[in-house]
Amino acid sequence: MKPFTSRLLTALAVVLLSSAPAYASSCDPVQADEAVKAEDARYEAQMSNDFAAMNSLLSEDLVYFHSSTVIDNKQTYIDSLRSGAVRYRVMRRSEVTVRTYGCVAMLTGNGNFDVTVNGKDLNVLIRFHSIWQKKDGILQFVSWQATRIP
Repeated sequence: MKPFTSRLLTALAVVLLSSAPAYASSCDPVQADEAVKAEDARYEAQMSNDFAAMNSLLSEDLVYFHSSTVIDNKQTYIDSLRSGAVRYRVMRRSEVTVRTYGCVAMLTGNGNFDVTVNGKDLNVLIRFHSIWQKKDGILQFVSWQATRIP
């Protein structure tokens, strides 16, 4: 199995397993448009270093697979932004498809991000999955998987 496929399957398994208890308790259906609005809010929070917004948008069990193969959880992801090690300057996406599965929404598409990593400015072209879950009326970001476009 290719490394990307293996990482993607792992990420999806983590999301589905972590979502299982929510289905039994309070799974609130998520609509495609609210998932896109939430993704917009996350991008804005990341570009403006709005840590309060990120804290509420990101799930406690976030799994974030960067295109560099670095893996973050909620705390390490926010810490990397707070420290300045990572700075998202511009985040654009295209060719986005949104699929909903009850209380889970998955966005897939292309990203074109201007980012500074450890002082080095990069333009990163990626394909991504962004997964959101809604429970108890709150939509949160639970997983990200990005792969660079050669």
